[in-house]
Amino acid sequence: MENVTYSSLEKKILTYAPFDIPKLRRAYEYAKNYHKDQKRASGEPYIIHPLNIAYILANMRADMDTICAAILHDVVEDTESTLDEIEKKFNKTIRDLVDGVTKMTKLDLSSKKELSALNIRRIIVSLARDPRIIIIKLVDRLHNMRTLEYKSPKKQQKKALETLEIYVPLAYYIGASKIKDELENIAFRYLKPSLYGDINKQREELKRETKDILEATKKQIDALLKKNNIKAKFEIRYKDNYSIYKKLLTHIRFEMIHDMMSIKVLVKNIRDCYLALMLIHKEFTPINNRFKDYIAKPKTNMYRSIHTTVFGPENRLIQFQIRTFDMERVAIYGLTSYWFKYKNNARLEMQKDLENNFQFFKSIKELDSTILDNIEFVSRIKKELFSSNIYVYTTSGEIIELPNGATVIDFAYKIHTDVGNSMVAAIVNDEAVSLDYVLENQDRVRIITDETAYVPKEEWLDKVVTTTARNKIMDFIKDNNEN
Repeated sequence: MENVTYSSLEKKILTYAPFDIPKLRRAYEYAKNYHKDQKRASGEPYIIHPLNIAYILANMRADMDTICAAILHDVVEDTESTLDEIEKKFNKTIRDLVDGVTKMTKLDLSSKKELSALNIRRIIVSLARDPRIIIIKLVDRLHNMRTLEYKSPKKQQKKALETLEIYVPLAYYIGASKIKDELENIAFRYLKPSLYGDINKQREELKRETKDILEATKKQIDALLKKNNIKAKFEIRYKDNYSIYKKLLTHIRFEMIHDMMSIKVLVKNIRDCYLALMLIHKEFTPINNRFKDYIAKPKTNMYRSIHTTVFGPENRLIQFQIRTFDMERVAIYGLTSYWFKYKNNARLEMQKDLENNFQFFKSIKELDSTILDNIEFVSRIKKELFSSNIYVYTTSGEIIELPNGATVIDFAYKIHTDVGNSMVAAIVNDEAVSLDYVLENQDRVRIITDETAYVPKEEWLDKVVTTTARNKIMDFIKDNNEN
C-alpha cells in the first residue's frame, strides 16, 4: 500500500476546497512538529498515519475541520499538545472533534468499573451529537487495520476482534458499507487465516468459472435497457469472504448462496429503477422469495436499492442490485456521502438525518434518558447496539431493528407505547404466537390491541430484552398501582 504525502493530500483537496489550503498546511506543520520524534510499528515516521487518514477522508470530500481534526487526532494523546492550544491555533470545532476521537480511542466496552463506564457513556452520547467523530475514528481504525501486519500476533487478534465487535457495527449504523466491508474482511483474515484462505480459494475459482457468463449477461441487459432508452452503468461483484463465512455458518452450502454473484445496475432516477427491474424479470425468471424493495422501504441505515435474484445463463443464480447514482453514493459512504451532496452544510444535514431516520441514534437517546446507572448503560449498549441484531417487518412493510432475542412485546413497544400497553395478541407470518415468542430475522409481525384491556403485567418484564419495553412496562405498572 502506497503511503500518502502531504503534497498528494493537498492536491486532492484542491479539487474541492482550494480556499482551505492555508488551514490544512498549518494543521500538517503542527502535527508534523509534535510527532517529529515518533515512529510507527513499521518504522515509518508517525505523521504518515494521520496523513493517510486525512487522504481517505478527502476522497469522501470531507470538510476542512474534519480533515484537520484527522491530521491532529493523535497529538493530544501521544504528545505534549493540549486541547486548549488546538482551539487557540485552529477553532473550537476542531478541538471538539480531536477531543471526541481521543476519548473514543480509549473506549473499552469490556470494562466494568464505574468511572470507565461513565467515560464510555459520555463518548457514546457525544458520537450521536457529531457523527464526524465516528467517521474520523472509523477511518483511523481502517488505516490501522491495513497496517496490522507490523503488530504482534496477539495484538493482531485483539484488534481484529475489537474491530468486529465495535467498529463494524458503527460503520453499519451510519451506512458506510465500503469501510464496514473492508474492516470485516481484514479482521476475518487475522482471526481465522486458514478459513479465510479456503473461502478465498473457492471464491476465486467461482470468479474464473463465471466471469464470461456475467460479462455476457451484463452486455445483454445493457442492450435491453438501451433499447428502452435507459442509460445505465454496470458493475460485477462477488460476495466478499466474510459475508460468505457468515452464510456458511447458517449451514448453507457455498454453491447455494443466492447472492454470491451480483450485477449492480446504476440508473438516473427511481422510474428507471423499476423499468429496469421489469425488463430484467422479462428476460430472466426471478426467485420470488429473493426480491427486496429497499427503495420503497429503506434499511434502518438508509440504504436504498432493489434486490432481485434470477436464474441466469446455465441456471446460475445472479443477483441484480438496481439503484440510482445518488443511492449508490449513500450505499457506499452512508452519512459521509453528505459531503458530496451538501458541502458546507453537510454536518447539519448528517445530524438532522441521524435524529429523524436512524434507529440506532434514537436507541442511544432512549438509553441515555432512561438509564441512570453507568455500568447498566454500557451493558445495555453492548446488548442492544453492539450485538447481532434482527430486522423484522410491520404489516405495512416498515423495517424494525431489534436486538437478538427480542420478543413480540419488545416489538410492540418499539412501535409505540400505546401499542405495547394495549397488546392482547400477536400474529407472526400469518400465525398466532404467544407474547413471549422470540422473533427471527425477516419475521412479519402484526400486533392485536384492545384499548379497554388491562394488559401489561409484571411477568412481562422477564419476557423482554430491550430497555424501552422494560421501562414502559414498569411505568404502566407503577401508574396503575398508584391509582
